[in-house]
Amino acid sequence: MIERTATCACGQLRVACRGEPMKVSLCHCRECQRRSGGPFGVAAFFARDAVSPEGEAREFRRGSDSGFGLIFRFCPTCGSTVWWESLRVADRVAVALGAFADPAFPAPTQAVYGEHRHAWVPEDIA
Repeated sequence: MIERTATCACGQLRVACRGEPMKVSLCHCRECQRRSGGPFGVAAFFARDAVSPEGEAREFRRGSDSGFGLIFRFCPTCGSTVWWESLRVADRVAVALGAFADPAFPAPTQAVYGEHRHAWVPEDIA
């Protein structure tokens, strides 16, 4: 079984993910833009029991459009968000695709919040 590791920028916080992601999703929402520092965020979703975190993490909680909260886990040293959880979907963990730093990682199969897409981002990106 394949195992991939996502890490923060300084390497202190890591999450090992076993198997293929359940889904890879690109999100154009403004909150993902702020979190990622880019025009969109990309998350790889894994079953909770396939994810093993290691290192010290801090958390940031916020609401969502669905009305259910989100818990973001980030490195207290470098500030990189590595993974997050939705209180609506307790059996999944979202991992920031960029934290894998793997150009061969599976591409997104869906895009959401297209109404917030930056005009210069191609419409067919996912």
